[in-house]
Amino acid sequence: MTIDLLAKIPLFADLPQNDLEQILAALDVKEMQDQAILFHEGDPGEHFYMVAHGQLEVLMAEGKTEELLLNLLTVGEYLGEMSLILPGGHRTASVRSRGASTLLCMSRLQFLDLTKKYPELSRAMVRVLSQRLDAANTQTFHELTEKNKQLQTAYDALKAAQFQLIEKERLERELQVAADIQISILPDQLPAHPPFSFGARILPARQVGGDFYDVFPLAEGRVGVLIGDVADKGIPAAIFMARAHALIMAEADRGATAGEVLQMVNRHITRLQKSTQFVTVLYGILNLETRIFQYARAGHETPILLYPEGSVERVSHSSGMALGLWNPITLDERTLTLSPGSTLLLYTDGLTDCRNRQGESFGVDRIKTTLSGLSALNAQQVCDHLLETLITYQGGSNQDDDVTLVSIRA
Repeated sequence: MTIDLLAKIPLFADLPQNDLEQILAALDVKEMQDQAILFHEGDPGEHFYMVAHGQLEVLMAEGKTEELLLNLLTVGEYLGEMSLILPGGHRTASVRSRGASTLLCMSRLQFLDLTKKYPELSRAMVRVLSQRLDAANTQTFHELTEKNKQLQTAYDALKAAQFQLIEKERLERELQVAADIQISILPDQLPAHPPFSFGARILPARQVGGDFYDVFPLAEGRVGVLIGDVADKGIPAAIFMARAHALIMAEADRGATAGEVLQMVNRHITRLQKSTQFVTVLYGILNLETRIFQYARAGHETPILLYPEGSVERVSHSSGMALGLWNPITLDERTLTLSPGSTLLLYTDGLTDCRNRQGESFGVDRIKTTLSGLSALNAQQVCDHLLETLITYQGGSNQDDDVTLVSIRA
């Protein structure tokens, strides 16, 4: 190490060149091989070191998997000055040579002897320690400030997460209430009116949905059969579904035809509705004595009729207009006679649109193919079998829409 490098060390910066030459001559020289350890964390501190050649690594957890490099000292840099004035102190980190290195070292006894000869060293040491203390205070202040910012950020994030959790729990409670209300709207048990049987199944895509159905007695030996699909999902669809169902049930009790019921309901909805929601509906009236099923269809899926011998056909292809968009509307109105052994299937578009893992929809043709083998089953068995077939076809892929089935078997 040259005199110039020694003069750059704050401890010796104020000494004249002649004194620096004498101090340099008094220092011991220590040669180190690559990866050699100068001292370990926790060792007693007895010497001050200056790097004359090579590099030193300052390490925490030296030799362990969590080893951390704190600093890399090069020529002209120094370490261990605190050991010169603090007897009994211990090293706070380990130091290892990176490649071969040469160090100049000074023991505490050497330093004390030098301070007697060069009092300027004591003043320089006080100055260095004061500067280091000031730097440590400044660094500690900045670190505390940064930690406070991080704590505030973490606290704000925790508050936001807590709020989200509370909001999520509230929404879940509301969803459960909505689901309970929706379930209460659907019939607990379908009526029994021999020689007819009725069946139904519903598979919501979410906790609450927009599909609904009902089978309910009317005056003069008739039965009302209803299926609907709101063009939305979640709580808004459930609310709109409840309104549409209530309006249909209220108008059905007036004894009007199926078409008149839907026209009146549409007038109510368009008068009350202030959004773009709408609902497709098929409402029919079954005369138990004559076996005549007279229905009106407002944009809903076409019914499929299964004959006793196993043949299947779609009843019509025009659809009419959904409720809630315009007034007046055009409806598809039909009259069927359900012969003994025949089954009429009503369904929502969730059945046809449901896709398998390859993205292929179930489609009307698969419904007809499946139905053709179910002529010996009662109405509920037909719905159960169709839904099981659909779930198998789906193969665990996501369900995008509610699926609802209603069937009538003569």
